[in-house]
Parts: sequence; structure tokens; C-alpha cells
Amino acid sequence: MSVPIRYLFQQQVREVTQVSPTRTLLQHLREDLHCTGTKEGCAEGDCGACTVVVGELLDGKVEMKSVNACLQLLPAIDGKAVFTVEDIQQAQQLHPVQQALVECHGSQCGFCTPGFVMSLWDLYLQREDNQTPLKRNTINIALSGNLCRCTGYRPIIDAAYRMEQLPRVKFNSQALAQQLGLLKREQSLCVEHEGQRFDAPQSLQELLELRAAHPDAVLLAGGTDIGLWVTKQFRALPHLISLGKVKELQCIREQGDMLNIGAGVTLDQAYQRLCTYYPDELGELAQRFASLPIRHAGTLGGNVANGSPIGDSMPWLIALGAQIVLSSLSGQRQLALEDFYLAYQKKDLRADEIVSAILVPLPERPGKSPRFFRTYKLAKRHDQDISAVCAAFSARLVDNKLQQVRIAYGGMAATPQRATQAEQALEGQPWDEAHLQAAMAALANDYQPLSDMRASAEYRLLSAQNLLKRFWLETHAGPASPASPTNVFSVADQTEQV
Repeated sequence: MSVPIRYLFQQQVREVTQVSPTRTLLQHLREDLHCTGTKEGCAEGDCGACTVVVGELLDGKVEMKSVNACLQLLPAIDGKAVFTVEDIQQAQQLHPVQQALVECHGSQCGFCTPGFVMSLWDLYLQREDNQTPLKRNTINIALSGNLCRCTGYRPIIDAAYRMEQLPRVKFNSQALAQQLGLLKREQSLCVEHEGQRFDAPQSLQELLELRAAHPDAVLLAGGTDIGLWVTKQFRALPHLISLGKVKELQCIREQGDMLNIGAGVTLDQAYQRLCTYYPDELGELAQRFASLPIRHAGTLGGNVANGSPIGDSMPWLIALGAQIVLSSLSGQRQLALEDFYLAYQKKDLRADEIVSAILVPLPERPGKSPRFFRTYKLAKRHDQDISAVCAAFSARLVDNKLQQVRIAYGGMAATPQRATQAEQALEGQPWDEAHLQAAMAALANDYQPLSDMRASAEYRLLSAQNLLKRFWLETHAGPASPASPTNVFSVADQTEQV
């Protein structure tokens, strides 16, 4: 039976009925509540003009995170708190974030400013008890999802430093936790309206039962892809089943020599945990994977289940030998991730199955021969851009001979795909320039990339070959010392305003 959507907004519990399950939070804010401070720019999560902050009660604590309102479907906000640019001013006093933007001249036309305010407010909240100096790279990450066309970023970055110098305004998370506790549902949410339906099961068993009963329903995780089906493709989505409330899918745990990441774990949470094991290998990719608001909403499981040929998670997962766990009422099965992708947008997934977890191999304990692991991303801009080529390499070096070579690329074929001929050219061979050149030549037989607006086929192949050479430069043990892994795009952390 359909029930009202309930969420907290401006200190009040809001109940919404008779609304399409595919109505976005942005549409609701602007058109229903007439809160027009939140702007619509691109309607695809690229510009950040619609950035809001959402609060959710998790294990008794409030988690606040910036998200794109244009991609959040309204039923997915049930049980949460929504904060917009209208909410952070204290009586007649500007919030330090707003005051800093005024003092530093951080706004010209002002259209993008509300989004910048909310991204900076999210950063402000995360640093509530942090006494360390704010670093430039932390600011860059916080603002990675916000685009400015006329002000320029220097005064906005200045404002980020300045907001920390102004008198601190405390946020009452305890009071919010109490209010959100009152919104907790005993039964799962079901919204129905004019032939559309939205289900948000609270357990894996209930999810699998719904999947078996409704195999044609669309599974919704973070909405960062499905949101575009609504705002750009105007697709009819008669039935959505959300994974967002299924607790069993929100866990990360070590499982033997694997890290088990539930399909509902956000990209931000997944990459933060993964970077504790592979800080140098995944650190840059984690920062360059979309923007922070997208990583706050999207999930690793959704990225893998989507199977886009330009998805950035799959190449390195395949290179490490990750496994995927598929679940249904009849049980679970597990397979190598590269075997999950059969053809473009075609996967080894039965109608009654869901992707329930990703199993990522953990680094070996000391004593075994070292495994070299690298991943590289090429795109037209540093932040928040789709890859032209994404490459990942993994191999062991024993007596200067390669073993267990795994090479995978995104952007080179209709699916994320291993370079099997290049692997064969290296397996069991000395890690020298002659065998490197043989493997680079073999890549031309592994892939026949396409030309599109991001890159030509010739550029993709040459880049793929050069990234393999970069891997060799960073790992070979020849007469010259290996090159140090370098993030050539990184901005050195700065503790002083520039």
C-alpha cells in the first residue's frame, strides 16, 4: 500500500503524497516548495548549481553529505533531512561560509553560488572538530563538483580559507539525530502513483523477493545514472526497487584474503576504505572518479552492475582479479568480474538476480614476491570527467620474470576488457624493454577502439600503449632506477592562502 514520503526540511517533517516516484528532489524544491535558491543548470550532476546537503541517521549518528538534487529521486529522500542554501543563515546573520564568499568577492552572476555555498558548508561540517590547517587539495576535492563560468575559482578558494578564520558556528547534530529517529520506518516504503511504483525494502530477503516477483523492475542504487534516464532521456520507469535501505548491502568487511564491499556502499565509502590498502595505487583515481557529490550518492556495486565500457572501477578491479557476488532466492553464485560482461550492455545476470557484493583481493602479507599494481586515467580534464582511456596493470616479478600478468582497459572496447595477447607476450618473460615493446604491439590485436567526441581510435591505442610503458618505467629493475609513481596533475597541498 502506498504511503507518504516523509523527510525533514527547515525544522519540519514534510509529507508528500500523490507524486511521481521519478520526480526529482530539485523539481520538488523549486516547483512544489518554491525554494528557488537551489538552481537548475545541467540537470545531469555536472555543474553543481543544484547541490544540497542531505543528513541521514546511520547507526545512531548523523551523516551529512553533499549531493546533486537534480539526480536524487524524491522517494530516495524518505527518512532523511534536506538542507538548502536558504537554511544555513542564522537569523539575520550570514553563515561563515556565506560571509567568507562576500568578503572574498566569490560571486559575480551568482547562479552557481548556492551550489558552492552548500559544498563549502559540507566541508565546514566535516571539519567541525578538526584543528589542522585546511589544505588546498581538500578544498579542491570539496569543490570538484561545482563549475563557475564567470567568477573564477581563486576568490572561491580564498573564501574556503577565510570561512575557517571567522567565529565558528556549531551544528546541532544531536538534535537532528533525535528528529530523524522519529522518521524511522518499521515497514518498508512503497510509493505508487498513476501506474508507477517505488519500493524501498529494508532487508536483503525482501529485496530478493521483490526482484523475483518483479524481474522487469529497475534496480536503483545511488541514482547517478538512472537520474539521467529521467532528466535527459525522459524514460518511463514504471517500477523502481531501491537498494538504499537494505542494511546487508551497506557493509564493508574483510573476508579471508578479500575485502567484501556490499553493493549499496557508496563510491566515497568504498574508495576511502580501499585506499587504506592501496593508497598509492588508487589514491589519484579515487579523487578523479566523478565529483564528491556523485561519489556521495553513487555506489561501487552500481558502477559494476551498470557495466559501462568507460566505467573507471572495472579495469583495476579486473586487473586485481576481483570477484562479483550475485544473489537470488535460490542462493548465491560467484564469478570473476571479467566473466560478468558478455557484450555491450549484456551481462551474465539472471532476471531474478542482483549484484550483492564485490570481492576485492587484499595486498599480500610480507614474505611473498611483490605484486606491482598501477591504475591510470586519461581524460580531457582532471576532475569530474569521463575517461578516454583507463588502464590497470597487475603482475608479480620473480627473478626479474613476470608472473600472473593481468592487464585491463576501459574505453578501448564495448566492455571493460583484459588485454589477453599483451598478457601472453609478458607472462614468464623478463621485464625488459624488448618484451615491453612486444606487449605494446600486441595491444593492437587486443583492441580495436572507436573514435568519438572524447578521443580518436588512434589516440586511444597510442595512449594504451604508452600507459603500459609508464607501468614499465615505474616497475622495471633495469640499469636505471625505476621512475617514481607521480600524479602529474596534483596540486601540492598548501596550508596558506595563495
